Amino acid sequence: MQRFGFIVHPLEVHDITRKFPLAQRVPERWLETLLRYGPPVTVSHITGIASTQGVEAEGWFVGCLLTPKQMLGLPEAVVLEKIIDSAKKAQQLGARIVGLGAFTAVVGDAGITVARNVDIAVTTGNSYTVATALQGIRYAAESMELPIGKASVAVLGATGSIGSAAARILARDVSHMVLAARSQDKLESLAAVIRAGNHVDVEVTTSVAEACKQADIVVAVTSAIDTIVEPEWLRPGAIVCDVARPRNVSRRVAEMRSDVLVFEGGVVQVPGDVEFGFDFGFPGKTSYACMAETMILALEGRYENFSLGRALSVDQVDEMVCLADKHGFRVGGLRSFERAITPEWIARVRENASKTRQHVASH
Repeated sequence: MQRFGFIVHPLEVHDITRKFPLAQRVPERWLETLLRYGPPVTVSHITGIASTQGVEAEGWFVGCLLTPKQMLGLPEAVVLEKIIDSAKKAQQLGARIVGLGAFTAVVGDAGITVARNVDIAVTTGNSYTVATALQGIRYAAESMELPIGKASVAVLGATGSIGSAAARILARDVSHMVLAARSQDKLESLAAVIRAGNHVDVEVTTSVAEACKQADIVVAVTSAIDTIVEPEWLRPGAIVCDVARPRNVSRRVAEMRSDVLVFEGGVVQVPGDVEFGFDFGFPGKTSYACMAETMILALEGRYENFSLGRALSVDQVDEMVCLADKHGFRVGGLRSFERAITPEWIARVRENASKTRQHVASH
């Protein structure tokens, strides 16, 4: 039996009430203080993971009780200590590798310091997150009858670990790319790397709005706490892949733009009769890709650091695709704001996009 751990954390203070209902009685300010000083907790025991290679695995969700707001607002050393303590908790439970979920993979140096301070392997899960997002984008483009070779793609958060790898891989296939992030210098450096290895027109911008307005496909992977993609900025028929947690895409997009296809990147079907013991908002037997990468490495017996730091390589992404296929992990369809996207849904989006374009052309 292979064993792993995965660190989760509340996206908002009152998410903690899903595990501890009595916390509903505590004022938010008090609860926030309790979270800051609380130790890591065992959230659930994960069972039933069975590779198509005949290998089985079990694991544990370990809760690091800080919200994204706290992780960005508290001193970095304080936050890293909390994450390290959570990884050590996973080790005590029997895990031989631990995955960093959501903002625990963003803080500091993206897992490197955590790995140096524990005696088990560490991964952010970013390699498989990139892979599944790109698989979802290609499926969505085909379903929307959008030739990906002619598409303009915007990558929001392009200089981050996931964004950079996604941009470099997509540059193999698309004709035009807009890279968006906060640092102009980092954007220019990434653009130079992409231009050197591909026949693609690359632009850079520090404006999310400008990037979105130019794109047929938007890949959102920033570490922003609040949503940053608004409905007014999107083209009719745009495909938006939101990999970020918390979400980068405003719920207003789903409410106001029936001519746009928004889906969450990295929804994975896990092999076996898996029981997670915790509701994180996905259907049964499916997980985030970052969780799945941790499971895959455990099943493979690869108890070594993987997907750490800001310089995620294309080779790591390609390797993770092969390992996922080997053990029976698959992209579990597309989802949008907790709902499964059906072929009928996509057909309606295509039709609505066509009507919007005709309306714009007639005026």
